[in-house]
Amino acid sequence: MQPKLFIIGSPSLDKLMIKGQLYQSPGGAGLYTALGAIRAGVSVTLFAPKPTNIPSELSFVSDRMEWIGPSISEDQLPHFEIVQSENETLYKKAFFGAEEDLEVEDLPNDLSMFDLIHIVPLGNARQQFSFLKSCKARGAKCISSGTALPIIEADPNHVLDVKNESDIFFMNHIENDLLQKYEKNSYTTSGKLIFITQGENGALIRQGNHESSIPSPESPMIDPTGAGDTFCGFTLAHLAQGQHPVLAAQSGVDLASFMIGGIGPEKLLYNQYPGKKNSNPRVIINKDQIHKIASLISDLPDAEAFPFIDSSLPPKGHPLTIDYFFVTTLQQFSFWSHKNGKYHKPLIETIGGDKLKGAFYLFKAYTKRLETDPEFFSPKRQASQSLEDMKDLFQSDNGQNVMPATQLHLDFAHAYGQSMLELGWTPTDVVNKALSSKYPLKTFLEMLDKVGGYREDPLRKKSALLALILEQRPERLFKFGSDESLPPVVDYHCMRGSLRLGLIDILDKELERKIINRQLVSSQDEWDIRHVIYQAVNLLPELSGQTMGAVDWFFFMSRKRCPEMTDPDCTSCGADSVCAHRKDYFQPVIRTSFY
Repeated sequence: MQPKLFIIGSPSLDKLMIKGQLYQSPGGAGLYTALGAIRAGVSVTLFAPKPTNIPSELSFVSDRMEWIGPSISEDQLPHFEIVQSENETLYKKAFFGAEEDLEVEDLPNDLSMFDLIHIVPLGNARQQFSFLKSCKARGAKCISSGTALPIIEADPNHVLDVKNESDIFFMNHIENDLLQKYEKNSYTTSGKLIFITQGENGALIRQGNHESSIPSPESPMIDPTGAGDTFCGFTLAHLAQGQHPVLAAQSGVDLASFMIGGIGPEKLLYNQYPGKKNSNPRVIINKDQIHKIASLISDLPDAEAFPFIDSSLPPKGHPLTIDYFFVTTLQQFSFWSHKNGKYHKPLIETIGGDKLKGAFYLFKAYTKRLETDPEFFSPKRQASQSLEDMKDLFQSDNGQNVMPATQLHLDFAHAYGQSMLELGWTPTDVVNKALSSKYPLKTFLEMLDKVGGYREDPLRKKSALLALILEQRPERLFKFGSDESLPPVVDYHCMRGSLRLGLIDILDKELERKIINRQLVSSQDEWDIRHVIYQAVNLLPELSGQTMGAVDWFFFMSRKRCPEMTDPDCTSCGADSVCAHRKDYFQPVIRTSFY
């Protein structure tokens, strides 16, 4: 289904002075936001004063979106005179016109059919706040707002009201710096998003108390007018389509970098957006190998997906199964140690009489606690754990804590518990709300984007794994929608398998050397590899005719045949005939909480 956005904010007729030359241009925060959103393929309804006779400069609007609102004369349209100097944007004249006279009574009575509503500053914060409250009263599902420097200067307290009541809030770094003078905490509560544009430096995203940075590609700049609103529209559209906030913002930064190469919105109107282009990629997809592996997977015999039942896991029907997997899946990372700047060995130790590796060692540690202290799995207890609690939890049969990143596990237990408490959620609440929605998997992943321990990974490995576990357990605790498919579960096993199979090619020789030598890599190194593998694996279901569950099963079953510390057993591997046999390749070695 095509998401629907409702944007409150008027088009304007602007005069732009750029390098001494005067241009007549359509503009307005509402229009730029709408055009950015439309570029992502969503449906947009623009609520704004509408001239009885639409001027030729705005004739394109009704062709691209639905424009509703009170009728006005052309001279009542907002108009601005903007001078673009080398380092700043100057508003010589600002006439908000009929936008200042918009009344909440003119809004449609029912806004529940829209996936997201965005409210531009509207000239003053009081009016913006009034529209925000009225949208909520009319059934708005999710509300986004933006601000502007003069509005903060005039009425910072009402701007803070708007920010605090919005689900999503946009501002630039100058506005953020000013607003911080009036608030105690620059972060926000769990479940809310703040996007801060930084010009050529990209953008910041705050998810609760977690912050991510998005770089901006180098691009020629002619006119930055409307870049922030374009970023806003494109980002919101991708959020409505179900993307993780970081990936949505990256898309927004890329489009904004593209549109500043034209005057006003011309590149949004008349130029085909090519998407982000990497002129010098370090890692690329190998299409020939992907087709070979897809063909192999298409002929896989029917196999029952792993049901996540064994001695390390809760028995079928345990009343705390959902709580258990919410708590343990977020801890599925960093089961290895390094030495002298290189990968050393995986975690393999005895616990509860069983010699277990990595993920299943961790599962077993939590399963032991399940029987003796069931309250341990509540958000309240997770939020209040101590380091000694965590060391005791992971203790092996010989009395040692063998977990390589215990402090990091503790940090994520706290982040999970605190955000769940702030949101007022339990794991069962999340599952039930997702199952009651039209798109259960999409809703489930979006809800986990608000939860500490899950929200940090743009590729949602742990979130996808949790959905997979709940869906494949014998109790069938979760069910995807009929037209929904799981995203790739890209962990280090999937990456090692993809690299050795040849699904991707590493063009950067220095990066290739690090991978072969099992050296610690940078976060950029890791992203360059993992993101391309994600894209490659994501192609396999459609090309093979199999589900992502079957694709994941393929990588899962190959883990023992293509292990970390011993030579691959190629003769017993069903992929031997099409494998690239890059046996020396290894997964990126980096301490991360993503996997």
